[in-house]
Amino acid sequence: MNSGILQSEIHQQPAVIRELLDAERDRVAQIARELKGTFNYVVIAARGTSDNAARYAQYLFGAHNRLQVALATPSLFSIYQQPPDLSGALIVGISQSGQSPDIVSVLAEGERQGRPTLAITNDVDSPLARAARFLIPLHAGPERAVAATKTYTASLAALALLSCSLDDRPARLDDLQRVPEFIEKTFPLLAPSIERVERYRYMEQCAVIGRGFNYSTAFEIALKIKELNRLVCEPYSSADFRHGPVATVSRGFPVFVLAIKGAIHSDLTELLSELEQLGAELLVISDDQESLAQANLPLPLPPGLPEWLTPLVSVIPGQLFAMRLAVARGLDPDHPAGLTKVTETL
Repeated sequence: MNSGILQSEIHQQPAVIRELLDAERDRVAQIARELKGTFNYVVIAARGTSDNAARYAQYLFGAHNRLQVALATPSLFSIYQQPPDLSGALIVGISQSGQSPDIVSVLAEGERQGRPTLAITNDVDSPLARAARFLIPLHAGPERAVAATKTYTASLAALALLSCSLDDRPARLDDLQRVPEFIEKTFPLLAPSIERVERYRYMEQCAVIGRGFNYSTAFEIALKIKELNRLVCEPYSSADFRHGPVATVSRGFPVFVLAIKGAIHSDLTELLSELEQLGAELLVISDDQESLAQANLPLPLPPGLPEWLTPLVSVIPGQLFAMRLAVARGLDPDHPAGLTKVTETL
């Protein structure tokens, strides 16, 4: 069993993000100028991987643009046909394919209510792209593996570019331009640990814990492990995990912890110590050597990237882990059972 397609797409991510930033920087700056003053909060419609990108947007726009971000409930628009009042909102749809009718219905209703609408998609000819007033293409090229990787990080980059453009702080944009370099540095750092992933081929369940900007990363890594390995894998914030789910941890229970430097780091390092005392099997994704030293499987990141941008890099260990574990379990990571590339929900 090989993982040629998925592995290739994981390694394409630095080039995809570079192309997106180069191609869309001026266009997104113009979109930001047109949007300024037209909204005071954001509603995002998305499913699956794109929904995890929306979780990133909640922290990103909240911390840097002082904007409240709500996740839409598409069924209210498509099935119940009882859409809420969207007064004051910017309506954003995120979808790699742009095909799902329920996501399109949210933007169509936004247009009907006279609200500004924005699509972030890899298909510029999709129904979602056509439904929106503004468009940010992902420039990811064809994504042939069923599990989304490069369209996920491209979606994060598109959201970060929009945030920087609304904020109009050149230093933040300069930091964003450095992300592809950090991803490139991550691959060789991870190589020794990824070779040890077969150790986990018989695990049946696990948890992934992050907080703050990397709350979204916990959800995305958990999704990739579920999709590619048919395992029960639950994501949590470190705060929520302490409110009950920590009781599931016994000796040898695998727990991924995103212990990234920044405002949340001390909280995650405290949790690492608590989990160590419980005998958990710790898989630590971190740019901090002390945190990595506590791990049964350290998954290192290059240091120096601002916390708000680390989700574009910290997901890489999870993508590679999920792919390599699928190979070790005799599964096809390019075509996981029961899934299709485009999922259209009503």
